[in-house]
Amino acid sequence: MPRIDSGRPQRSASRRPLSVRGPARKPRARFGNHRVRIVVSRFLLVAALVAAGIKLINVQVFQAEAYSQRAMQQKATLQKFPAERGSIVDRNGGQLAFSVETRELYASPNTMRKEQAAATKDNPKFDTFEQRTQRIASYIHQVLGDQAPEQEMLDKLRSEVSYVSLKKNVDPNKARQIRKEFPQIGAAYRAERVYPNGELAANIIGAANWRTDVDPEGIHGLLGLEHFKDDLLAGQNGERRVDTALGNDDWVIPGSERDLVEAVPGSDLELTIDTYLQFQVQRMISDYVAKSGARNGSAVVLDARTGEVYALATDKTFNPADFGGASPEQRNNIAVTTPFEPGSVAKVITAAAGIEYGVVRPDTVLQVPGQFPIADRVVKDAWTHGTVDMTFTGVLGKSSNVGTLMVAQQVGADRFMDMVGKFGLGKRTEVGLPGESAGVVPPRDQWSGSTFGNLPIGQGMSMTLLQMAGMYQAIANDGVRVPPRIVRATIGPDGVRHEEPRPEGVRVVSPETATTVRDMMRAVAQRSPGQTGSGPDAALPGYQISGKTGTGQQVDPTCNCYSETNNNITFAGILPADNPRFVVGIMLDAPHNAPYSSTAAPLFHDIASYLAQRYQIPLSKEQSPVQILTP
Repeated sequence: MPRIDSGRPQRSASRRPLSVRGPARKPRARFGNHRVRIVVSRFLLVAALVAAGIKLINVQVFQAEAYSQRAMQQKATLQKFPAERGSIVDRNGGQLAFSVETRELYASPNTMRKEQAAATKDNPKFDTFEQRTQRIASYIHQVLGDQAPEQEMLDKLRSEVSYVSLKKNVDPNKARQIRKEFPQIGAAYRAERVYPNGELAANIIGAANWRTDVDPEGIHGLLGLEHFKDDLLAGQNGERRVDTALGNDDWVIPGSERDLVEAVPGSDLELTIDTYLQFQVQRMISDYVAKSGARNGSAVVLDARTGEVYALATDKTFNPADFGGASPEQRNNIAVTTPFEPGSVAKVITAAAGIEYGVVRPDTVLQVPGQFPIADRVVKDAWTHGTVDMTFTGVLGKSSNVGTLMVAQQVGADRFMDMVGKFGLGKRTEVGLPGESAGVVPPRDQWSGSTFGNLPIGQGMSMTLLQMAGMYQAIANDGVRVPPRIVRATIGPDGVRHEEPRPEGVRVVSPETATTVRDMMRAVAQRSPGQTGSGPDAALPGYQISGKTGTGQQVDPTCNCYSETNNNITFAGILPADNPRFVVGIMLDAPHNAPYSSTAAPLFHDIASYLAQRYQIPLSKEQSPVQILTP
């Protein structure tokens, strides 16, 4: 019977079925002994475990402390926060010195050079060191402009040093912008001390700058009040400990802050000076020194009642922002550091002693010869004359050396020296400024025969300008000398104002004596036929003026004798004489251009005129009566 075809293809009897496992594999050949492999493997494993154990013991036992310290150094960072330095202001709150936050850009050229070389070696497409520094220098100049010349930045970046300061006093926002673009550039926290008035009162204020030798984290004073009151102004730095990313202390791990010690800001100083008056006096003394041809000059204005220093100026000064370029002479505050022989302004000592001890009265008539022998010397007046009659007021008004010595002899050396001490000579005023000199007054037991022929006329002893003005402050203040001061108050970090204690006054003479001497000295500024004083150019219309001129001979070092050409020209005056408000002291060092070389009275007039206007001082109730100098 034939086979029915079901429609499916028929398998060939000789074909093997396909396998899902693919073609059959040939068995592997055996390699080595199985037991040997197991032994070797176990041995290597044990050796590795032993080595690891030894290393672990070495690390945990013998090197544990070193690794622990290293780990802490890598992880924990002590960050300091500089305290905000206090400001210095004048008596009206005007800013004289303050600080602003800045940054100092820096780089490590040697490190950059190595990193760029390595980066270029691994990838030739990376910038070379030269290309990188060119881009950085160009960008810094683009951001900072003329503050950072491109070539200067490039030279610093390519220098062969480990550290280089690129630019100081950079605005923090601009520094942040530069670092964002080029992280290789560092930006250290700094603060810039700003002196908005430049040279104004620089000899008082001084200067401050970043001092890494004292404190890597803050500004410290170098000169003047900035240095003298540094502890008060600087405050106390704060600090905290943080965890930072390895290799970059600027990357603080969030939440790792601990051991926080807050910074305590410095206190502010409020000075007694008036910025506007200081500016005018500084300008006036500079102009007068230039006109007179003096080597230098200084002027001081004191409050007649409190002794506060309203102005203290020298002709030579400096810009505190660039104090490094100033000469020692420019930095010196000669009004407190440099004593001089004052000449006739010191005759106020003899005048006060003569009246206080009842030796003479203002109208006492003295027969004054042309010269006065004392020991091995002969003292003469500034003008040639025979024996003339002078009132004691005339002796003071015309500045007679001979008449002054005649009265001093009646006062006596001991009482004279007692008065010198009461006037504060021979000791510092403690005004609150650095470098103050006490001057020189020869001790009584060291006098020679001619010493008492020098001292009463202002020779043979020295004083600072501040001491000189202090004598007249005592006369203006009814006989009570109040030591001058320059700091009026301090304002603490809490904003509380602390008034500086006013120094205790020293009674020099009685109120009656002070008034009498003050009235006598009106003769100095008097201009009247036959009765003209030694300083009529000091007169100020509408005001009674008391004062005293002075000419002190300087010592010639070549002969160790008094010079015939170089003098200290001085003036001390009271405004107004009938109701004292201010005392002005002036000193010129060796002026030689006439007519300014012989007197400082015109300069007193100018300063007094400004004082009267600025402080609206009322006019004197009556014109100064004519003083009788020669009967």
